[in-house]
Amino acid sequence: MKLVGSKTSPYVRKVRVILAERALPFEFIEESAWTAQTTVPRYNPLNKVPALVMDDGESIYDSRVICEYLDGISGGGLLPADPAARARVRRHEALGDGLADAGITAFLERKREASRQDPTWISRQLDKVKAAVATLETALGSKQYLGGDRPDMADIACACAIFWSEFRMPELGVRQANPRIKAWAERMEARPSFASTRPG
Repeated sequence: MKLVGSKTSPYVRKVRVILAERALPFEFIEESAWTAQTTVPRYNPLNKVPALVMDDGESIYDSRVICEYLDGISGGGLLPADPAARARVRRHEALGDGLADAGITAFLERKREASRQDPTWISRQLDKVKAAVATLETALGSKQYLGGDRPDMADIACACAIFWSEFRMPELGVRQANPRIKAWAERMEARPSFASTRPG
């Protein structure tokens, strides 16, 4: 398998974490979707990463699709079989992806020249980030992980989003204001799969 993506993308990191957790062999093709010479559309017509290229040359894309596939071929366990439990994990996975979506949108808007930036739009996106963080803090409760005593797909998605926000928007001070997230984040980043996929 080949994974196409950027090391700084939280969505690509989700896939890299699962590949590391399950010791699945793959080749990493580091590629940005933002350059004029990008090759990403060869693998995903939407010009988004990650894309996973199978051994037969077919590619699959969207991090949720890829992550579910990798979980399935490596024994499962990151997504429950029970429909209600699975929906809860998927809901928190969507929370993590949504946090990343809003954060990236605000980050990109801030990169525009000052006269073209929309402060209201940035504020709206940051409100989403703050709401997602507050929801995650509450959802953790007294548990070690969102999934209970071990991490699941939701933990991986949310951790990748939180770590991206700390990398790109440290001024948000997520850990300082949220003790449950702080303790959980430290447990997640201590895992070899997260330590080996740090951006930078």
